[in-house]
Amino acid sequence: MVNEFKEFAMRGNVIDLAVGVIIGAAFAPIVATLVDNIIMPPIGYVLAGVDFSKLSVEIPTPTEPVLIRYGIFLNAVIKFLITAFAIFILIKLINMVQKPKAAAPPAPTPTEIYLKEIRDLLEKRAA
Repeated sequence: MVNEFKEFAMRGNVIDLAVGVIIGAAFAPIVATLVDNIIMPPIGYVLAGVDFSKLSVEIPTPTEPVLIRYGIFLNAVIKFLITAFAIFILIKLINMVQKPKAAAPPAPTPTEIYLKEIRDLLEKRAA
């Protein structure tokens, strides 16, 4: 069982996934800062000073009103889209750098070899 797990863990896809998760986790604070401090303020300005993080809907109740904070959700969606796009670009760049080498053409089959010999013999007779 240990050997099976080791074989599974060392498979290329699992290692690629682990690297992706680590890069994504390290990249998340950068994207959060970008969205919160650079992207959302101009969008809020264009939308008449709306601060997305404070957007909410209040549902009245007998005791305290309940707030549904959809602005925070919008921020999270924008962060996700930016992160997904950045990782997409990163993977595209990695794939461009790591283009697979062209496979060598397969060796001719014995039938092809015989047919070429027959063709060559027929050409010699015709000449």
